[in-house]
Amino acid sequence: MQHHGVTIAGTGSYVPARVLTNHDLAKMVETSDDWIRTRTGIEERHIAAADEPTSALAYEAACRALDAAGMKAEELDYILVATFTGDNIFPNTGCYLQKRLGAFNAAAVSIEAACTGFLYGLELAANLIRSGNYRNILLVGAEKISSLVDWTDRNTCVLFGDGAGAVVLKQTTPGHDCLKSVKLGADGRYTDLLRTAAGGSMKPLTVEDVASHQNCIKMEGREVFKLAVNAMVGSSRAVMEKAGITHDDIRWVIPHQANLRIISSVGKYLEVPEDKVYINIQRYGNTSAASIPIALDEIVRSGQVKRGEYLLLTAFGAGLTWGASVIKW
Repeated sequence: MQHHGVTIAGTGSYVPARVLTNHDLAKMVETSDDWIRTRTGIEERHIAAADEPTSALAYEAACRALDAAGMKAEELDYILVATFTGDNIFPNTGCYLQKRLGAFNAAAVSIEAACTGFLYGLELAANLIRSGNYRNILLVGAEKISSLVDWTDRNTCVLFGDGAGAVVLKQTTPGHDCLKSVKLGADGRYTDLLRTAAGGSMKPLTVEDVASHQNCIKMEGREVFKLAVNAMVGSSRAVMEKAGITHDDIRWVIPHQANLRIISSVGKYLEVPEDKVYINIQRYGNTSAASIPIALDEIVRSGQVKRGEYLLLTAFGAGLTWGASVIKW
C-alpha cells in the first residue's frame, strides 16, 4: 500500500519591528561593525518587544503561511512548533499558538532540537501525514532568542536575532511527496558546547544564577564551527544520494544561518556554486529554528524557485543535533 503524499501548500515568515545593528551593539559591548561582519557576516538582527513572546512571532508567520495555502486555522489538525525559547517551560508553545490562531480542531505540541528544530519537525510532520491520521499540519520554527542572550558577552550577543517561519503541509495523492529524503543526527556527548547552564531541572534557577547570566546562552565557538561543517556536509551528501540527485540538480542550498564562514564552507565542500547558496544572515543573524523557514519563505515569495526544482535544507544546533533534507518543490 502506498503512503499518502505530502506537499507544502504555503509558507510564511515574520520578524519583529525593532532592528538592532552592529553599530548599536558597539555602544553596548566592546565590539565593532567590522569585527562582527568579518567573523559572522551579520550586519543587523531583529529583536522582539517585551510583550511579544515566541508564540506571537509564530502567530504572524503562521497567519501568512495559512493565507498562502488558502486555508483557515480551524482546518488544521496538528500544530508543531520547533523552538528552544518557548513562552514558558510548560505548557508547550504549540498550545499558546493554537490559542492565538483559534485552531481548536488541532493537536498542538512543541519540539526542541535548537537550530535543527525545523528539520526535525519537517520529518515528523511529513510522517504524520503519510500515516493517514492527519491531513493539514502547521509547522513553525520560532525563536525569541533575545530573551536568553547575555548582553554583556560580546562573543554571543552579536550572533542572535528573533523571528519565525512557517509552512503548511497538506496530504496529497500517494506517490506525490515533496520531501524526498531526510537524514537527522545527534551526539549528546557535546551537550556542553552550546547550552544554558541553569534554568532546568538539572540546575533550577536561583537569584545568583540570574545575576551571573547562567540562564543565558553559553557557547564554545571554535569547537562548534568544526563539528557544524562536518555534520551539515555529511548529512547533505547522504540525503542527495538517497534522493538520487547530485549537487548539479540543486536549485538552492538553504543552510541554517549561523555564521557566514560555516555557510561558505558547507557550500564549498558540497561543490555548490555561491549563487545557489541562499544567504540572509546579514539581515537577521542566527534565528535558530526560524532561519530555514524564513529563508524558504523569502525564496518562494520572490519567485526564486519553480515547481519541480530541488531544494537542499541543512542545519546544525545545540545537542548537538544536525540534519538535512531534499525537497522537490
